[in-house]
Amino acid sequence: MAVFRAVRAHAGMVATMLEAFNTEFDTWTPPLDVLERRLAAMLDREDVVVLVSGDPDSPLGFALITLRPTAYHDGPSAVLDELYVAPAVRDRGHGTELVRAMFDALGVRGCGEIHINVDEDDLDARRFYESHGFRNHEPGTDERMLCYIQEL
Repeated sequence: MAVFRAVRAHAGMVATMLEAFNTEFDTWTPPLDVLERRLAAMLDREDVVVLVSGDPDSPLGFALITLRPTAYHDGPSAVLDELYVAPAVRDRGHGTELVRAMFDALGVRGCGEIHINVDEDDLDARRFYESHGFRNHEPGTDERMLCYIQEL
């Protein structure tokens, strides 16, 4: 399976997949042109990595990762903002390939950790991430970690 890093020219393709993702899960999404404009600007940045499964003419999924400095590691901390695989090709390894490519890309950048947020009732996503080593508790404890959000 091919995975490639998206560049500015792929902003429309990634925006279309992000809109499909949000629509599938009945999540609010900005208009497609706004997503494309924002993604184009993001794809120019070194602290944003977008990986795409498939090829530019037939994308199958994507991972959107942002990086930030942290005092806890020499390298940045990463956030997996979005990971999406088109419904027609799920359970064929595309998500796993995106995760592997993400780990490789973050390793090259010296990242110390990666964070994700998953809805508690999304059992499929939770199983998927846990099968790739993600946990929702602090290492060495059995206390659950929680994510709190406040829109500004």
